[in-house]
Amino acid sequence: MFALHDHKALVVGVANDQSIAWGCAKALRDQGADLAITYLNGRAESHVRPLAESIGASLVLPLDVSVPGELEAVFDQIAARWGRLDTVLHSIAFCPKEDLHGRVIDCSAEGFAKAMDVSVHSFLRMIRLAVPLMREGGTCMTVSFYGAEKVVEHYNVMGPVKAALESVVRYAAAELGEKRISVHALSPGPLKTRAASGIGHFDDLLTAAAERAPTHLLASIEDVGAFAAFLASREAANVTGGVHQIDGGYSIIG
Repeated sequence: MFALHDHKALVVGVANDQSIAWGCAKALRDQGADLAITYLNGRAESHVRPLAESIGASLVLPLDVSVPGELEAVFDQIAARWGRLDTVLHSIAFCPKEDLHGRVIDCSAEGFAKAMDVSVHSFLRMIRLAVPLMREGGTCMTVSFYGAEKVVEHYNVMGPVKAALESVVRYAAAELGEKRISVHALSPGPLKTRAASGIGHFDDLLTAAAERAPTHLLASIEDVGAFAAFLASREAANVTGGVHQIDGGYSIIG
């Protein structure tokens, strides 16, 4: 139905072979996209680089969005290598553990600011840097969760943070529509990733999600990747601003 040949995509957030970003990277590559993949730091590189090389990524670059200049350096290398960009996939989030595991009302100002900067504002910065390279249009995607919309036990302050991220998607989509740049949030139900395991009682959350979903199946990184690849395609060019639930129907059950 669609293909991504001669398509240039940046994927941010691969940590290991269970990452949502890895599922998206594989799907984009399977449809023919040329990839730039980032890793957080030297320790992460040993896990990420073999994965990136296994699917023939053209660029494998360091990126910690909290370090000044690193994001700009990534886009500089993309501009030098490709001269353009078609897709950005942002799949990173962070909150200090002491704030993540406490009540929302007890979250420190510093912890809240850090969570918002890494999880939300970094997406805005990526979009801003991508726009000049998306001269013929493009797609910007991020990853959210149902806890942005409804209270999910133990998700805590990441709920308000993801709600801000989803609002950013809508405003950015409205601002960039004339440039034919679409903006999306992918919202899978609970799935087993290393990052999500930091949430308290996460195994209980997974069990409850499978019981609640009409399909009785958890989303997989392959499910998310398939949807991301479609949104990156020309066939989805007139779709923008949405929060796309990829959760076996988990979010429709009251």
